[in-house]
Amino acid sequence: MGIPISVVILTYNSELYLEEVLKSVEFAEEVIIYDNGSKDQTLSIARQFPNVSIYFDPNWEGFGKQKQKGVEKARNDWVLVLDSDEVVTSQLRQELEQLFPTPPKDGYYLPRLNNFFGKWVRYGGFYPDWVLRLFNRRKCRFTFRPVHERVECPTGKIGRLKGEIHHYAYRTIGEFIAKQNRYSEIGAKFRPVKAIFAPIWTFLKIYLIRLGFLEGWTGFLLALLYSQYTFWKYVKGKEEERKNPKKEE
Repeated sequence: MGIPISVVILTYNSELYLEEVLKSVEFAEEVIIYDNGSKDQTLSIARQFPNVSIYFDPNWEGFGKQKQKGVEKARNDWVLVLDSDEVVTSQLRQELEQLFPTPPKDGYYLPRLNNFFGKWVRYGGFYPDWVLRLFNRRKCRFTFRPVHERVECPTGKIGRLKGEIHHYAYRTIGEFIAKQNRYSEIGAKFRPVKAIFAPIWTFLKIYLIRLGFLEGWTGFLLALLYSQYTFWKYVKGKEEERKNPKKEE
């Protein structure tokens, strides 16, 4: 018998890291793959693990809704929600073994260590990247934001664990730009003043205030790329206004 939790993972063409991810959660009683129509080897990899259940949902409704739908498939009250490029470390596994079957809290923030362009990054405000991913689904649930979703526990008590999740965030600069380009279009709002000043603040915050320069070239690159993303986010709303002009009353 494994630890009485259900691990929930959204997948879509997630073959790259999925085997490593699933091996890292073999301790769980149940693993749920909630797939959005993968065309690669994602499902073949998932079927190799006996504790994995696969569900198909071709209708994408945003990260928040999709993750919550996956959570609702769980047999256990306690769930650990991972992205398909997030690996549970041995330290976190040991901590979970000590925590269950009777956790004193209703949810737990986990520290996440991110890998950018082949480098594990600890400065620039990227570590510890606290994420609320372990929780009692009777007390907590995902918001329905289409991107940058989060877990809310209105009446639950929340704690923190020490064991890390290792996140393979971006392999290449091109991958970063493509993903952030999509994200900046979701819910974009035209804010001309913020488009001018917010990118500058983002760069200074990451590179200087949060010591991103200690990461060398990678730290400079991340500060520049995130400031660019901030600019896109505030100017793309102008395109949406052109596409969908408000009707005069």
